[in-house]
Amino acid sequence: MADSSDSVSIDMETISLGGKEYLVKTRHGTVSVAVFGDQDKPALVTYPDLALNHISCFQGLLFCPEASSLLLHNFCLYHISPPGHEVSSVHVLIIPFWLNHIIYTFLILGFLQEILQLGAAPISSDDLMPSVDDLADQIVEVLNFFGLGAVMCMGVTAGAYILTLFAMKYRQRVLGLILVSPLCRAPSWTEWLLNKVMSNLLYFYGMCGVVKELLLKRYFSKEVRGSVQVPESDIVQACRRLLDEGQSINVWQFLEAMNGEKKKENFQSMHALLFSIRHRSLNHRLSGDLTLLKG
Repeated sequence: MADSSDSVSIDMETISLGGKEYLVKTRHGTVSVAVFGDQDKPALVTYPDLALNHISCFQGLLFCPEASSLLLHNFCLYHISPPGHEVSSVHVLIIPFWLNHIIYTFLILGFLQEILQLGAAPISSDDLMPSVDDLADQIVEVLNFFGLGAVMCMGVTAGAYILTLFAMKYRQRVLGLILVSPLCRAPSWTEWLLNKVMSNLLYFYGMCGVVKELLLKRYFSKEVRGSVQVPESDIVQACRRLLDEGQSINVWQFLEAMNGEKKKENFQSMHALLFSIRHRSLNHRLSGDLTLLKG
């Protein structure tokens, strides 16, 4: 890992396999990075969606023994959190690998709610949220801090867009992209209106019930969310409770940064392996259910 006088390392144990949390100071503010695995292995950088952090967005994947062993056997994971979305530094738990499937059951049922403090401190209204271009530039500074060269990247929705923008600006630093429901086309007028409604509700009313419903619709398919006849799944109920832990002003600022960005579509010029998984309900994401491109 590269040494830097502008960076601060916090030696704290985090969930699953003894990860460590780092605070990396960049030109556009401090970035929280949770590192899991052997740093001598190839790097896989992750970036979560709006109102999520690396635990609420990716921990379900790491709680799966097969996926966890595959990822950590081949990669060191670097979870980057958007500003104001990082995991709180208090009440953190160490979970042995062999207990993952048991703990995952408890997490879904919400019994770890008191232990997993997911809410970051609120961002001051005087502090400007970095633009998405600034967030992409933060990633390269994080790579430089850890002494990383070219990396694999995995992002979800808003995080997928930021990683794609990073790949377009710093092509030599990206080996490949795994994108889940990426935002890469301008939204339709109905989707634009929904984003504006959610932004106004967040600003004036915080994480109210309507905002949570809009976010859950963003995260989960209709089948998982349930209906009048089909009850809501346990994981949706857990996510609904976890959303209450976040700071609504932080979520609002990140959403405003995304809403103010004009989506770029120059994917033909990307020299990287792109693996895209599309959410069927949103039209402004990549067309096709599964896209595999090589520039």
